[in-house]
Amino acid sequence: MSLNLDENTFHKTISNSKGVALVDFWAPWCGPCRQQVPIVDELSEEMGDKAVIAKVNVEQEHGLAKLFNVISIPTLIVFKDGRIAEKMTGLHTKEQLKSAINNYL
Repeated sequence: MSLNLDENTFHKTISNSKGVALVDFWAPWCGPCRQQVPIVDELSEEMGDKAVIAKVNVEQEHGLAKLFNVISIPTLIVFKDGRIAEKMTGLHTKEQLKSAINNYL
């Protein structure tokens, strides 16, 4: 299961950490987001300790959405050592997300 992050846990888990992380910025009312969430959760199970897989609900975390200029959702951001490495918008397959993560491992 992927982590649910808020502003406090985001910085501790992503911004100030080493390694690779994928963060799914989503909202409960967004149809494509509801399709993306189970894909992200499945990917989290597969990746194990290789990468941090997390979600940010933009309805609850306006500050994080603004900080990362999330305009459309779902937006998925790959972080490498706390910095944005890749930003993707829209629904993505597990294989696409896995490939994006593996590019930075």
